Amino acid sequence: MKWTDTIRIAEELHDKHPGVDPLTIRFTDLHRWVCELEDFDDEPNRSSEKILEAIQMAWIDEAQ
Repeated sequence: MKWTDTIRIAEELHDKHPGVDPLTIRFTDLHRWVCELEDFDDEPNRSSEKILEAIQMAWIDEAQ
C-alpha cells in the first residue's frame, strides 16, 4: 500500500483498531499506525496533512 491508497488504508485501520473513533486520533499517531500496517510499503516522509485527513475521512466512512 502507498499513501494514495486511502480507502484501503482506512479499511485496514478499521479492522486493526476496532472501536476507535477516528476523530480522536492525533495525526502523529495516525501516521505511525499507517506505517505499522503490514502491507504498507511507502516512504514515511511522503505523507502530508492532506493525505492524513483523507485517510481519516475514509476511516470515518468505513466506521459508519
